[in-house]
Amino acid sequence: MKRTVLTATLFALVIGASLPAAANELVIRQFGWGNAAGGEQLGFDNIIGLHQEGILNETIVRQNGEANLAAVGQSGRYNTADLDQNGWNNVGGVGQFGDGHAAVVTQDGNGNITAGVQVGVGCSGAVAQQGSGNVAAFVQTCF
Repeated sequence: MKRTVLTATLFALVIGASLPAAANELVIRQFGWGNAAGGEQLGFDNIIGLHQEGILNETIVRQNGEANLAAVGQSGRYNTADLDQNGWNNVGGVGQFGDGHAAVVTQDGNGNITAGVQVGVGCSGAVAQQGSGNVAAFVQTCF
């Protein structure tokens, strides 16, 4: 009886320790003017969502696994965004509005999708995808 309870407890601890890596979610909303955010997830089915408004905002997202999702929304001046995703079927997106924006999206794997929109003065964007079946779309209106 003791062995059965001990085995069941050990099994529950192992399963419980592995589940957070499979179902993580991070949502950050910032308002103001000197904000910075970052995140890194390792595992499966992770979600990162960021929303920043103001001046001098910065975002960094790192994901490693399969079927991860990342979205960045920035409104203001001097914003930067950096997405880095490894695995398959990842989705990344960047939306920036305002002055002096820069966005870098790097995806490594198969079946990844990324999209970005930049509107304002001095926009810069870079997308690098490695693998097969990847899709990228980036729209810029910089003046």
